[in-house]
Amino acid sequence: MKILVIDIGGTHVKILAAGEKIHRELPSGPTLTARRMVSAVKKLAGVWEYDVISIGYPGVVVHGRPVLEPHNLGTGWVGFDFAAAFRRPVKMINDAAMQALGGYKRGRMLFLGLGTGLGSAMVVDGLVVPMELAHLPYKKSTFEDYVGIRGLKKHGKKKWRRHVVDVVKRLSAALEPSDVVIGGGNVHKLKQLPLGCRASNETNSFAGGFRLWTTADGKQRRTNP
Repeated sequence: MKILVIDIGGTHVKILAAGEKIHRELPSGPTLTARRMVSAVKKLAGVWEYDVISIGYPGVVVHGRPVLEPHNLGTGWVGFDFAAAFRRPVKMINDAAMQALGGYKRGRMLFLGLGTGLGSAMVVDGLVVPMELAHLPYKKSTFEDYVGIRGLKKHGKKKWRRHVVDVVKRLSAALEPSDVVIGGGNVHKLKQLPLGCRASNETNSFAGGFRLWTTADGKQRRTNP
């Protein structure tokens, strides 16, 4: 079974097929609708062969379908039939949850993605628990407004880094993880990781997408994790 993984972000859509070594990407942004994404991905994949697809979606996903339109992309995602559009079986999961699954080792892991917004998920004893912590109240606004790209641009790197450390401390105290992983496109802007954290590998999103269809020993998975 050949798997194509699609990681949809606020600034880029990245894709990788099983057996390929280098991912490909295209710009996203507020004009990217679901239909345009499918068309662009088909073109970008070119001659890559794939039987099934995993999609990491930047928003709430319930039973494999988005239930809210994404904050930083175009419209038309809710109710869109991705399997019919791709003519392939599709499994969809929140993008942060997909990256968390790819980096999971053991115990209770909290994943926080520092990107356009703030991605969040937990993996507890192998079970993926997507979370939407970004828009919870924090200081004068929300977590995302301080540690997402808007907070970085508004407050500058120095203050942004302090906010990241504070947010990690607060969420760790509340959720009591045994492992905290920091990922996302802006993790490299931290001089050092908050105490007790490890950085997510940039390939974890793809690893998580492959894991959606396979078990730990590489056998085909019959159900979602």
